[in-house]
Amino acid sequence: MYANFDLLVPDELDQALTMIGGAKTAEDCAPLGGGTNLVVDMRASGKAPAALVSVARLPGLRGITIAEGTVTLGAATTVSDLLRDPRMLEVGAAMVDGSRVFAGQMVRNTATVAGNICCGSPAADLVPPLLALGASVTLRSAGGERTVPLDEYFTGYKTSVRRPDELLTSISWPVPAENSASRFYKLGRRKGDAITMVGVSVLVGMKDGVCSEVRIALGAVGPCVFRAKTAETVLKGKAPSPELVEQAARKAMEEAAPIDDVRATGAYRKQQVQVLVRRLLNQTIESLS
Repeated sequence: MYANFDLLVPDELDQALTMIGGAKTAEDCAPLGGGTNLVVDMRASGKAPAALVSVARLPGLRGITIAEGTVTLGAATTVSDLLRDPRMLEVGAAMVDGSRVFAGQMVRNTATVAGNICCGSPAADLVPPLLALGASVTLRSAGGERTVPLDEYFTGYKTSVRRPDELLTSISWPVPAENSASRFYKLGRRKGDAITMVGVSVLVGMKDGVCSEVRIALGAVGPCVFRAKTAETVLKGKAPSPELVEQAARKAMEEAAPIDDVRATGAYRKQQVQVLVRRLLNQTIESLS
């Protein structure tokens, strides 16, 4: 059973910001994108915010732009939108990987990029690729806007720096440098429509034979998706070798802090972090040689 709530459907962004402007907590008011997580959680718990503010009609919040060396996604851009745009393979291959294994087709048609971030799930499929790409998010309120690096956005399990009176309006990242590549791999109990047991995304950039850029993002192995920054330092600024890749994979495993649940044990997840980080780093480095 659903709890009682008011559904507000503004036509303009300023109107939406006014509607959520008085919210002091998430229980007062919450933004509604595709609702593929929020509405399911509401039905399961029988609890809901006092009001939901739909972003469905807000102009300018859906679409993909690439300009001045930056890729920008409107908050209401859907997972299917990412798969339909051929440019994404050039500017965000890891996002394409994540989108392809994101739930089922009906959910992909509705689920939004901002919703996947705001849900705060440690098993979110789009967040590891976004972290690997070096993404930032724009948060806007009636009083102004601010940009936050995505690796500083999450503060814990389903918590973040976004205030209740703010909307996440866009996500952006720099166009990857020449001779760089990104990948994402989702480990699940089946190939289709499964919640992630371990999610790994990497980006590697090469210049003059050394790793000029290295990002490693891990999902479902901690309270939130995070970058394995200690593992990144093993390779950054160095010529890659099997030994260094193995060391980076081991460091990533050490940074993971997974739990036991119905999908997998924490020990299995830690082991798979090492396996998948090693595999993705090797594949990505080989693709650049």
